[in-house]
Amino acid sequence: MSAETDIFIKAENLSKVYELGKTQVKALCDVSFDVRRGEFMAIMGPSGSGKSTLMNLIGCLDTPTDGRYTLNGKLASAMTENDLARIRNREIGFVFQVFNLLPRATAFRNVELPLIYKGTKKKEREERVRAALAMVDMTERMTHRPPELSGGERQRIAIARALVNEPSLLLADEPTGNLDSKTGQEILKLFHKLHAENNTIILVTHDRDIAAQTERILYLRDGRLERDERKGA
Repeated sequence: MSAETDIFIKAENLSKVYELGKTQVKALCDVSFDVRRGEFMAIMGPSGSGKSTLMNLIGCLDTPTDGRYTLNGKLASAMTENDLARIRNREIGFVFQVFNLLPRATAFRNVELPLIYKGTKKKEREERVRAALAMVDMTERMTHRPPELSGGERQRIAIARALVNEPSLLLADEPTGNLDSKTGQEILKLFHKLHAENNTIILVTHDRDIAAQTERILYLRDGRLERDERKGA
């Protein structure tokens, strides 16, 4: 595979401006970088640096005011809303600080929901849910509901739900933010395991210790890319 075809994400001069009444807020300014398939990367920066805005662009939850964003060879600005929704459902697995699990549904059902929305047949759904739960070591807890699970277990269920559609990209926003440090490290070990299986993972975090465990860190400040730091570089 050539270096060019190995590029999974290409951000070219991304800018995002929000209109607040008569005021323009520049959340992101002229940010460019590439991400190769199978990379494990963190995005860091202080509050207001543009981390969340960049995550929304990477996850096709928003579109840039200026610049080009290409995911897996597809230019985001050339896609319809339906195309973007399909990309979010099939290409990207989202993991958030807030677990966003249905409290009355079992762990199995919570993981199954994206496949139901996708229209996957029941037999295949069951096979894929069991495989996703096995990947995060939660097979024995699949019949439990979120209130019966610890914070770390709930995050594992959320990660299984993100993985069940076999996405090209796992995008995690402060995935250890609601967890104690020991449980947070367990979740990081899980991300390392998923990365070893050649998953492309991007973590958004303010925690230097978490970011330091990835291969590469993008530092944002005041909406600009301050530096791009790779391990061993």
